[in-house]
Amino acid sequence: MLHGEIEISAFLKARRAELDPAEVGLPDGFGRRRVRGLRREEVAQLAGISVDYYIRIEQGRAPAVSDSVLDAIARALRLSDGEVTYLRNVAMPRRRPADGAAGCVPGPAQTVRPEIQQLLAAMDRTVAAVVLGRGLDILAWNESGGRLSFDLASLDPDRRNTALLVFLEPAARERYPDWDNKAEEVVGNLRADSGRYPDDPRICEVVSELLDRSPEFRRMWAAQGVYECLRGTKRIRHPEAGELTVTFESFRLGADPDQVLVTYTASPGSESEARLRGLAAGTEVPVGSAS
Repeated sequence: MLHGEIEISAFLKARRAELDPAEVGLPDGFGRRRVRGLRREEVAQLAGISVDYYIRIEQGRAPAVSDSVLDAIARALRLSDGEVTYLRNVAMPRRRPADGAAGCVPGPAQTVRPEIQQLLAAMDRTVAAVVLGRGLDILAWNESGGRLSFDLASLDPDRRNTALLVFLEPAARERYPDWDNKAEEVVGNLRADSGRYPDDPRICEVVSELLDRSPEFRRMWAAQGVYECLRGTKRIRHPEAGELTVTFESFRLGADPDQVLVTYTASPGSESEARLRGLAAGTEVPVGSAS
């Protein structure tokens, strides 16, 4: 699915198109521009490399591009830290099967260690939490985390995936009042994951289904955005507990680097905090009852 030469070409073209020549100190150039953004030769000039070499890199025909060259291109295109990491990942030479087939073959199931399950349970009364795996699969949760946005326990295991829920679950737009922002965040995180694990079978499966079934996802995925949203504030409209405003923090697990612990808390004394406690206890807190 995620061949390096395809990904790096689309990514660099998209990032070139987003830059205004004036923003990087370049004149408009000779003649009218037929497309927006920077030309290839302008990126090469800014990066201090030859035009031919940049073209080969953008076309995926330059094996083993050095870190210094990638850094120069990143500076020229004004990439964010997350975008730089993604560029390094997709530029890395990949070992392909001898027959040229994609490496998306079934792999071992993602599992969460008992110690992490224990941690989730210990946090339950005070902190809603979930564990995300590759491809944004939701692997584990505590009581409040499992009821915060959707009833995870009631879903089939292969549907417990943040991206699939956001784009394909009919209730998603109601659950997330700021759905557009949430969707962009999900796509950016999923693309970052695809750079780290380009041949992961679950990422292949999730991206393929979303490209097939969701026009909104196709549009956002084509924009080549890379955005690892690891912290922030979001609103969730729970069907029983009402609207919640929560802050979230993400922690990559040291012993399991392909898993992320995501925690959700609310301001002390707020209605959202009382409603989170109600979710953990298996009860709902009506509007106006916070104490």
